Formats: sequence, C-alpha cells, structure tokens
Amino acid sequence: MNEAAAFSDDAILGGRLRLRQPISGHRCGHDAILLAAAVAARPGDRVIDLGAGVGAAGLAVAVRVDGLRLTLVELDPDLAEIARHNAAANALSADVVVLDVTSEASAFAAAGLAPDSADVVLMNPPFNDAGRHRPSPAAARATAHMAGPSTLEAWVHAARRILKSGGALTLIWRADGLGEVLSALSRGFGSLALLPVHGEAGKPAIRILVRAVKGGRAPLVLLEGIALNAPSGPASEVVEAVMAGRGTLPLARP
Repeated sequence: MNEAAAFSDDAILGGRLRLRQPISGHRCGHDAILLAAAVAARPGDRVIDLGAGVGAAGLAVAVRVDGLRLTLVELDPDLAEIARHNAAANALSADVVVLDVTSEASAFAAAGLAPDSADVVLMNPPFNDAGRHRPSPAAARATAHMAGPSTLEAWVHAARRILKSGGALTLIWRADGLGEVLSALSRGFGSLALLPVHGEAGKPAIRILVRAVKGGRAPLVLLEGIALNAPSGPASEVVEAVMAGRGTLPLARP
C-alpha cells in the first residue's frame, strides 16, 4: 500500500473532489456518489459515514454542504489512512476512526461516537450475498462487498444507536434485498422514503436508496426511480448531473 503505483488519484464530481484510492480493491463507484447525493444534511450537522472506505461518500457530502462535523468510520487501517489523506488534500475537515461497525456501544463511545450524538448517518454496507456471489480474490474487495446473514441488521443497529431522535439514516442496498432493508428498519425507524435505481430505464431496479428517520412516524414514500443509463446508452440527465457534482437526489430534499 506504500508504493505510488498501487494508487490512482481520481477526480470525481466534475473535479470538485479528488480521491486517492487503491488501483486494486474497493474503489469509489456509482453507489458511493448516489448515496452522497441522497443525504439530507445542513451546515453544523454531525454526519457519520459508516464503512467509509477512502472517504468518497462522506467527503462528497462535505463538498456539497459547508460546515459539517464529519466522521469517517472504517475498519481497514490502510483505507482509513487514505481517507485522512483525501480529507486533507481536499481541505475538508473530517475525523477518521478505525472501528468495526459491528462493535459494541462501548467501543463506539471510546471512539467519540456516543449514543444519540449524530444528526445524520450514511452507509453503503457490504451487500453481496456470499451464497450467490463468488468472493473476490482481493481480500479488501471481498470485505467491502460480501454480506453475512446479519450484516445489514448489525449496521442498522449501530446507526440507530448513535443517531439522535429525529436523526436520519441514508443507505444503499441491493434492490432484491428490499425485504431485508424493511425488516432491519422496522425497529426504531419510520418515515421511510425509497428511491429505486435502475441500471437501464425499463429494466428492474438494481439498487435501492433509503432514507429512514429514527422515531419517525410518517407513512412510507416510494419515489419515482432513476436510471443509470437511458435506453440508448448514455446516463440519464439526473444521474449525469449527480455524477458531475451539479445535482442531488430527491431523498436529499426532505
């Protein structure tokens, strides 16, 4: 991880954010940028990115919203160090914590993440079913993408614990795992808003973006989906604007 050749330095959000990231292993893709564009945050909010990797999603939110108190939580110390570099290189303020998201409350508190302390949590948990997908030979990529039977529930539990009452969790997951998402959020969350993400217009959704409010009581809202690609091939206008750092998704406008 110390050799320059092992990394790339990439411009995203139309050049508004530059990321150093490993050439092999977990890299920033559509999911992280869509997640960031779905986060509703205001200046002064305490925002926690669980499983932050190199910091892509959390830092993308910080580029859009000034004055956040951002914490990036990452299990892999090497990725956490890259996240620190990326925050500094973009002149963005962020605390970086090396921590397993499934840790007990005492470990979170020791890292400065006490219960009921966050306004916003975002997360892109590992979501590939290990029983249906062949794990990557790269250990970091496998860890980043493979989910166990209790992965989502454990991550949602951690988010619920650190969020204030009325705070919001925004997450991205496989569209075919929507039942798992609704089950995990049934304890302590409400006011759900769902945004399907289609690989191509007219085809089944491949991802689901979800915003849930701790203690929320409003009815579930299913929003009109977005498509990564139009039938002819290019990205849809909405997604194109998000990827260029010129737009947000409806979940970011509660």
